[in-house]
Amino acid sequence: MSKGIYVATIEPNSGKSVVVLGLMRMLLGKTAKVGYFRPIIEDLEAGEMDNHINTVMSHFELDINYKKTYAYTRNQVLDLYNQGRSGELIDEIIKKYKNLEDRFDFILVEGTDFSHENSSLELDINILISKNLGLPVIIVSQGDKKGLKEIVDSVQLAHDTFKQEVDVLSIITNKANPDDLSALKEQLKTRITNGTDITVIPKIPSLSSPTVKEISKALCGEVLFGQDMLNNLTEHFSVGAMQLRNYLMHLKENSLVITPGDRADIILGALQANISKNYPKVSGIILTGGLIPEAPILKLIEGLSSIVPLISVKGGTYHVTNSIGNIKSRIDAENIEKISTSIATFEKHVDTDKLAERLITFESDIFTPRMFQYNLLQRALNDKKHIVLPEGYDERVLRAAAKLINAHVVELTLLGEEDKIKELIEKLDIPLNINEINIISPTKSPHFEDYAKTFYELRKHKNITLQMAKDTMSDVSYFGTMMIYKGHADGMVSGAVHTTQHTLRPALQFIKTKPGVNLVSSIFFMCLEDRISVFGDCAINPNPNAQQLAEIAISSAQTTKEFGIEPKIAMLSYSSGSSGKGADVEKVREATDIVKTQNPDLKIEGPIQYDAAVDMRIGKTKLPDSEVAGHASVLIFPDLNTGNNTYKAVQRETGALAIGPVLQGLNKPVNDLSRGCTVDDIYSTVIITAIQAQNQ
Repeated sequence: MSKGIYVATIEPNSGKSVVVLGLMRMLLGKTAKVGYFRPIIEDLEAGEMDNHINTVMSHFELDINYKKTYAYTRNQVLDLYNQGRSGELIDEIIKKYKNLEDRFDFILVEGTDFSHENSSLELDINILISKNLGLPVIIVSQGDKKGLKEIVDSVQLAHDTFKQEVDVLSIITNKANPDDLSALKEQLKTRITNGTDITVIPKIPSLSSPTVKEISKALCGEVLFGQDMLNNLTEHFSVGAMQLRNYLMHLKENSLVITPGDRADIILGALQANISKNYPKVSGIILTGGLIPEAPILKLIEGLSSIVPLISVKGGTYHVTNSIGNIKSRIDAENIEKISTSIATFEKHVDTDKLAERLITFESDIFTPRMFQYNLLQRALNDKKHIVLPEGYDERVLRAAAKLINAHVVELTLLGEEDKIKELIEKLDIPLNINEINIISPTKSPHFEDYAKTFYELRKHKNITLQMAKDTMSDVSYFGTMMIYKGHADGMVSGAVHTTQHTLRPALQFIKTKPGVNLVSSIFFMCLEDRISVFGDCAINPNPNAQQLAEIAISSAQTTKEFGIEPKIAMLSYSSGSSGKGADVEKVREATDIVKTQNPDLKIEGPIQYDAAVDMRIGKTKLPDSEVAGHASVLIFPDLNTGNNTYKAVQRETGALAIGPVLQGLNKPVNDLSRGCTVDDIYSTVIITAIQAQNQ
């Protein structure tokens, strides 16, 4: 039984990081604990971390000591080989790997980069390591600027070489010409016929383009301005040597300007073009010759509202330009956009279900937050829904929107004035492409009159006039809710700025509750270290009576089922079983009886104390015959005071991610955010809302 996978490449710049990041995301959604190991890393300066290890560990928050994630540097390996001590090399790698294997359910092992000469030796080393670790291999190649025959020949040679020593699970050819995907895949399948999975991924321009930061580092540049925009992508570059009026005609989108440091006309012209609606965006400006603009020019630049990176470098323009042309893009821990794009690319082109089935050869009863979040994302991707975000001017909402669009998980509409939203996106440097979202100003919408008339018809019995309906429909919460009512959106997420009442009132007025449901309530998905607990109701109902408490429990159980968790309901109180007396505990006991009567198939226990509900040892002691005690997945609190304080205490003291509040009981999904919510909270809540919409 394999507990790991080895990712090996056969050439430089293969895009192996796309595969590693995608695999890690997939594995964290399928396996309780995933480790990462990179046997051989590049030679580094003292105190510097390997970029691959740093990127994977920081993005996925892996709990591994850095020194335990690798065995040797490249020069150390060459020294051992030159001394005839290759056996010692393998022994140490096996030792390091086994130490990780004891801690983790599955290990993703990343091979070397082929970034230097001795590629034949590197191929042998990767085969030797994977063979001695007993791991199947995923081979990664690249098809950039190659003919089909050249790609197929090199892939088949690599496959046959590895296959002599190890099992080749999958072959992934990266950076292929988009027009050749089908033909390349067909030819590879014709040549490699032993059941090995074949995947072809097209070249993604945003992953192939270096950032200004990468270019600056490669040129040993000095950043004069624009430190906060160093992650700008550079898709083109050109030399500003002609007069400004002529050079402006050569600018392309996300172009890097290369010009001597004394060409104030080109520098200022490029900066102005970047903020002009009539010219493409500029990614940065490289000032050659070691020349710095004069003080008045620097002062003028410093006063501009938007400044892309200005970087001074040594060397003449011709030499610098050639050097920039040779810089290869890489993915690092700070470039979240590239990481997200890599993961989304992998998930789009790789049959992850099939690959996971072949990789994961063991079973685990643990349902971790990583698994939960991965499964949520996959479910949302399976049936893409349209979610409206009324608070289009909030920075957190805009950043969450960028993350959601980058993951291709939902269709989004932001409410607000388009010019103001564009201005905020640019000002805050948010990587959100407005061409990929809908922006609606309620009063300018072609649906505004219809929405107002609809609201008037729905509420005229409450003495609402048509003019009052128009005034009401100009409110973003009402407009967003009406979009759902009319079928122009599938769900809404609000509350980052507005109160719960402001978010919920329009939903109660005309979305209304589901048949048979009298009460809107809420749950939080509490993502603890080793499990998911569902807390309800911690946000909506202050002091529910027994009937209402029973309805909260039933709704929470249904929601929990919808999200793939078996509901085992604990009706919480200050006593367990029949020992407690008093009005509060009697309310919980009565609510439990109501649930048992109305839904006899539900697993429920109450009244029960929190510790007995979640701790198997205590649960067995206090309620030895209960199938819920110690195993509760749904915890129903007796009132809002207890529930709200408990969820916040658990969240703060354990570091748990609290997803919610997720509202339940409405005909269409509308979810409320805390005004202290984070970007990740909004991101998760939108995905939850999309899945709720799938179940309507």
